[in-house]
Amino acid sequence: MILDLRIEHAHSLKDRRQVVRSLKEKLAHGFNISIAEMDEAVTWQSATLGIAAISASRDYLSGLMLQVEEAAVRIAGGLGAELTASWEFLESPAEP
Repeated sequence: MILDLRIEHAHSLKDRRQVVRSLKEKLAHGFNISIAEMDEAVTWQSATLGIAAISASRDYLSGLMLQVEEAAVRIAGGLGAELTASWEFLESPAEP
């Protein structure tokens, strides 16, 4: 999944990093996922995060990503940020 954030109150790189770090830590702690910042800071007020999880169950992953997205919206709001877009990609293993 890819999440785009808008951090309106960030007036420095330090402000931006604080929000991004806190969001990453809270999501990683609450869910069994990997999360990383995907781009260099274009502006202090935006960030893109990539989230990955692996499971044999497509239904489990779909539900997990929905929960992660809902949590990201809630956590970001509490940090003074806004989730502006999200994309979910589910891949099926290739058949031999």
